[in-house]
Amino acid sequence: MSPRIGPLRPADAPRCAELERALFAGDDPWSEHAFVEALAAGHRYVAVRDDGELLGYAGIAVLGPEAEVHTLAVDPAHQGNGLGRVLLRELLADAAGATVFLEVRTDNEPAIALYRSEGFTVVGTRRGYYRPSGADAYTMRRLPDQRRMVAAGDLLARGLLAGPSRQRWVDP
Repeated sequence: MSPRIGPLRPADAPRCAELERALFAGDDPWSEHAFVEALAAGHRYVAVRDDGELLGYAGIAVLGPEAEVHTLAVDPAHQGNGLGRVLLRELLADAAGATVFLEVRTDNEPAIALYRSEGFTVVGTRRGYYRPSGADAYTMRRLPDQRRMVAAGDLLARGLLAGPSRQRWVDP
């Protein structure tokens, strides 16, 4: 397996919606239309692919000094291989210098562990946040840190992360 990171495209919306239904059953998964609208809004959405197959996706809105992770998902068959971390780091490179927020189900221990390992802390709980399940969400925050900004710049310089103007994905 040699996954590559690149932009999420409108043509990916059906696969994204399929993954949403598998990963977020019992809640309100994003539809194909929701993905198309999110991409049109101009925020940063990335995908990880292997041999053209979409394995995961993530999105972030960077709004001045703050950013919010909108979504991060990896195909269940490919979880535990570091793809979520690759996607998250790609988003965080775009948000260097910003305070980053996200919400995560309080029972999603693997995701919480990933976010903590990347510098996020729990700053609150939103009761009944997810619908229709009524599951609670943690609000997590990652403060800007000069050392992290330097590390992200180093990864960009070594070609291990693709910044907004330095895509490593090439369409066939």
